[in-house]
Amino acid sequence: MTDKTNRLLLIVDPQIDFITGSLSVPGAVESMDVLAEYVVNYASKYNLICVTCDRHPLRHTSFIEFGGQWPAHCVESSVGAAVWPPLMKALEKYSALVRFLYKGQDIDKEEYSIFQSCKGAEDLDEYIKECNISDIDICGLAGDVCVANTLRDAIKLYPTIHFHILDKFTASLDGGNILSNIASAISTP
Repeated sequence: MTDKTNRLLLIVDPQIDFITGSLSVPGAVESMDVLAEYVVNYASKYNLICVTCDRHPLRHTSFIEFGGQWPAHCVESSVGAAVWPPLMKALEKYSALVRFLYKGQDIDKEEYSIFQSCKGAEDLDEYIKECNISDIDICGLAGDVCVANTLRDAIKLYPTIHFHILDKFTASLDGGNILSNIASAISTP
């Protein structure tokens, strides 16, 4: 871990439904518990910690019963939409550094990346510019879906920022293959 200068920790969708709920990702409990310990030990090394969260209306188009491909998950105000309790407890200790960003609130639109949410993208862009971020460490759930999509969009939007995938704190439905391919591409000069 280097000095915190211009560094942001971006945690994607560390929510109960993706950990032990309706759309659980294999290995998510372990990844998020270790991430909670990491936050306790290293949060002060970051200028900012941004946490993205799905926040779906009850009848969201991504849900199977409404024509989508996923079981109902992260319904606004539900237990499943809450941030994983051990991680939330760790984040509370550094509340001055933490910002929450929401996506998936439009009933007719799936938003795998925070950059697909107008408000989420605007807020994150403002934080990146305000803090003059040069490095972003990214992790979360699921690595092959929301983390990968967020990372791809971020790379396009911020070509001068250095991105680091914290795979120890990321669980994927595909075992990590998609993120490994992205990591290879961004580490190649």
